[in-house]
Amino acid sequence: MPRRAAKVDANQNEIVRAIRDAYGPHTVLDLSAVGGGCPDLLIGVRGKNLFAELKTATGKLTNDQIHFHDRWQGQLCVARSLDEVLRIIEMETI
Repeated sequence: MPRRAAKVDANQNEIVRAIRDAYGPHTVLDLSAVGGGCPDLLIGVRGKNLFAELKTATGKLTNDQIHFHDRWQGQLCVARSLDEVLRIIEMETI
């Protein structure tokens, strides 16, 4: 079955740039094309890794994303803004 192109939330490029500016160029992997509910980003800061699903202010998780989140046993967040993702990174990587 052919895969559809991954839809990237409008705020994603800004968020990736800001994380790289704040923590270095090799701290973010864009996973938005992986599919299957996999979160948009893998962020590695201070020896800790965090999956981040990026959504707009009104965006909702898909069924695949809900399924992935329910089963993932590591750190994972949903962020709706640049400020929110930066706050989460600081809280989760102390």
